[in-house]
Amino acid sequence: MNAMNNNLLVSIIMIFLNADKFIQEAIESVISQTYENWELLLIDDGSTDNSTIISQKYVAKYPEKIRYLEHESHQNKGKSTSRNLGISHARGEYITFLDADDVFLPLKLEKQLAILGEYPEATMVYGNTLYWHSWKDNSQDNQQDYIPELGIQPNTLVQPPSLLRLLLGHGGAVPCICSFLVERKLVEKIGGFEESIQHLYEDQVFLAKIFVTVPVFVEGGCWEKYRQRNDSSWHLSIDTGEDHKARFIFLNWLEKYLTKQGVKDTEVWQYLQKELWTYRYPILSKLTKRAQSFVKQMKAFISV
Repeated sequence: MNAMNNNLLVSIIMIFLNADKFIQEAIESVISQTYENWELLLIDDGSTDNSTIISQKYVAKYPEKIRYLEHESHQNKGKSTSRNLGISHARGEYITFLDADDVFLPLKLEKQLAILGEYPEATMVYGNTLYWHSWKDNSQDNQQDYIPELGIQPNTLVQPPSLLRLLLGHGGAVPCICSFLVERKLVEKIGGFEESIQHLYEDQVFLAKIFVTVPVFVEGGCWEKYRQRNDSSWHLSIDTGEDHKARFIFLNWLEKYLTKQGVKDTEVWQYLQKELWTYRYPILSKLTKRAQSFVKQMKAFISV
């Protein structure tokens, strides 16, 4: 590891809400890091199960490494507000995030800190993430673990705002919240998480603000496991249609933000307007897709 990064403090922010089934494993994955100069901030977003007790036991066991934070009167304030609470108390030069049902692999901090030491022009690094089905100990689920297409040549420094295309559904996976390591100064500069967007796409709003602002190093490693659960907020939102509404809100926010920031990138704007068109004109969009499908079928028929 680069000597400059060897003693830097990393703040790991873990928000949780009723996560007593998984939070111990998540915390243990932090304790197991080969890089030891870290602090863990456990942000309780109003839990009513045993996860509050579990987290406080770890604070008592590791008082110099782990801190517990909550909102006034143990309120539930949402993901963005909870992460911002952690950011405001972070002491580290770098910040990373870990949800209470996911885990870091032991080399996560060591590897990503070394990269940032080697590439000082990068203030953020991220890699790929394992989509983790096998935690269920089911033979069928074991075969479903996968790592998505990164969509970027690995070990590349990407200039802004190129990575925005990932958020717009073009060319690769959206980075998971647990996959990156970022300078705290940058997080503070962009204003952290947008508290007007709390539940869904709050991570993509955060990433968008970074992707517009600074070069980001995309590495080839995979240092996290993203637990796949049918009862997760994201999976449930797809079933209820909430995800569709939330994405429209995100896209509208992004349009206003890019305009405010003066982003001129033609490709990004084309992707964004194409995405927005399908939401603003849903009937016309469906008819267009049907027509395109029909034309494709006719071409295939004629070529036979």
